[in-house]
Amino acid sequence: MIPPRYFALIPAAGIGARMGGAMPKQYGHVAGKPMLRHVLDTFAACPAITHTFAIVSGADPHVDDMMGCGPSLAGRVTIVRDGGASRRETVLNGLLAMRPQIADDEWVLVHDAARPGLTVAMIDRLLAELSEDPVGGLFAMPVVDTLKRVDDERRAQETVPRDGLWAAQTPQMFRYGLLRKALEQAADVTDEASAIEALGLAPRMVAGSARNIKITHPSDLPLAELYLKGLHD
Repeated sequence: MIPPRYFALIPAAGIGARMGGAMPKQYGHVAGKPMLRHVLDTFAACPAITHTFAIVSGADPHVDDMMGCGPSLAGRVTIVRDGGASRRETVLNGLLAMRPQIADDEWVLVHDAARPGLTVAMIDRLLAELSEDPVGGLFAMPVVDTLKRVDDERRAQETVPRDGLWAAQTPQMFRYGLLRKALEQAADVTDEASAIEALGLAPRMVAGSARNIKITHPSDLPLAELYLKGLHD
């Protein structure tokens, strides 16, 4: 029996406006190298991952410098310069680019370029939990904070029950054919699991990690530094 193959797809065409920097946030340095490079190095170091595709904008002026900032990733990572105007478009363009190398029943792990805390051990755990799943799934964390719904003036209108609520992370892992179908049929979605849900399917939640923080605001950087330098559990 032929074992399943796994491919990583990293949408990295965004501009990271909320970070307010001079360049897209995925190229911002944390713990000594660009966030995107942390992500690519991790997938390249994972023996279970057959190949990794990073999808950047066609006019991206930073990706070549980023690829040259460490050991060569030749043969393990392909840069696709065909990012779209939205995450959905970028991921779909990436799926189209990887079509010659992947079969419909093989797995794609879509991971945020701004989540540099991912580890090989975490990837292996996700594969172990989802490789036999009929739908696929994603890392996520149960919501522990009290949630408030607010009005336009940011005044609390109600407390939202948090029972059964999980905060989605990445990677989000689905079979190629299913994920492509879902994204082709979906309206614009904020993550891949939403597109799968729109088909009437239920992705499985796999307990994620606080280490897998998404860098959204400058205030997120110090915590990410602690994780990546091994100074925080």
